[in-house]
Amino acid sequence: MAYRLDTATATERIVAAGADPAVARAIVAEVARADDAHLSHVATKADIETVRGELAALEVRLVKWGIGIALAIAALLFAALRLTGGVS
Repeated sequence: MAYRLDTATATERIVAAGADPAVARAIVAEVARADDAHLSHVATKADIETVRGELAALEVRLVKWGIGIALAIAALLFAALRLTGGVS
């Protein structure tokens, strides 16, 4: 559950503690801004699922490339052996 700052209540509490209303509003505004900036860097479930999908696609591409490279190496080795008379 996400916590959201109740700016009106926070301002009232700071003023009740003896601060000037303008100072209280400035303090609460900065706390709210810092809270929003902090939350902007938090990954969501959707972000994680997107990355998982991208990683799965990358894994498939890497496996395909690996198989292709292994087959190419095998073909080159076979051709080299045939040319040098190693395989009849």
